[in-house]
Amino acid sequence: MSARVNESFSQLYTSPEFIESIDEEWMPWLLDGLDLGEHVLNLIAGPAFSVPALQKAATGQVTVAQLDQSSGDPVDPTRLPFPKDQFSAATAVVALHHIPSAELQDRALAELARVVRPGGIVAGLNPIDGPHFRRMNTDGASVPIDPLTFAGRLTGAGLVDVELTVWSFVRFVARVPEERP
Repeated sequence: MSARVNESFSQLYTSPEFIESIDEEWMPWLLDGLDLGEHVLNLIAGPAFSVPALQKAATGQVTVAQLDQSSGDPVDPTRLPFPKDQFSAATAVVALHHIPSAELQDRALAELARVVRPGGIVAGLNPIDGPHFRRMNTDGASVPIDPLTFAGRLTGAGLVDVELTVWSFVRFVARVPEERP
C-alpha cells in the first residue's frame, strides 16, 4: 500500500506560504512541550517540510519514511520496514490523510506504535474535513481525520495518554505504554 499526493496538495506543500506557516506556526504548536528523544521517525507524504523543525527538536537523528508513491521509493505505512522499538518518537505531519482509508490509517498508527519504544511519543498534525480540504481533495483519494473519533482510533492502535487539540488541524500526542499487552 502506498499513498499518493494529488496535484492540488503537491502545489500547496511546495508553496512558500505553506512552508512558512509550517515552520513558524504549525511545527512549534506540535512540538511545544514534547521531548522527542534521540531518534525520531517522521512519516511524510510529499516534501519533507517538517524535517528542519524536527531536527531542531530531536536530540539526534531524524529518519524519514516517505509515503508518496511519486517520490521515489515509498514505504508501506501499514508495514514499516523498521524493527520494534527502534525509535524514541514518531511523527506524522500532514501525512495520515493521504492514506486512502480509515482502516489503513489505523494500521499505520499501530505500526508507529510498534516501532516506537515503550514510553515514547507518537504525535502529528493532520487536516480535518471542511471546504478547503474538499477543494484540495480533487480526486477523493485523501481521507481527513475525524476529530470526534480519532482519540479512540489512537487508543485502538495501542497508544495511551492521548491528547487531541483541534484547530484547522488535529494535533495529536500520545504515548506507547510502558508495558505492552
